Amino acid sequence: MQYMSKAERYAAIRPDHRVGMTMRQLERKHSGARRTVRKALGPAWPEPRTPLPPRPSALDPYKAVIDKILRAELEAPRKQRHTDTRIFHRLTEEDCAHVSRALVRG
Repeated sequence: MQYMSKAERYAAIRPDHRVGMTMRQLERKHSGARRTVRKALGPAWPEPRTPLPPRPSALDPYKAVIDKILRAELEAPRKQRHTDTRIFHRLTEEDCAHVSRALVRG
């Protein structure tokens, strides 16, 4: 049997089922498992993917520290404010944070 895409296989199973073939006959004819035949006979549109829950960031425990640093220097001149690199160094030196510089920058 030559290769058929999933859509082609489903399109071949549906008319055979309308004619009256049993599930077992459909499985044998189209060389698919029971689960494949049931999916083919189900709705034509696939179910939407369920969204994954948001994953915690490695930076979450240190967000309060970063906010404190940034709020303290709101009134400071632009040239004297912390850069992302300086915040990264403070986190790794003072708080022993195990985060990457790219994570702090983002």
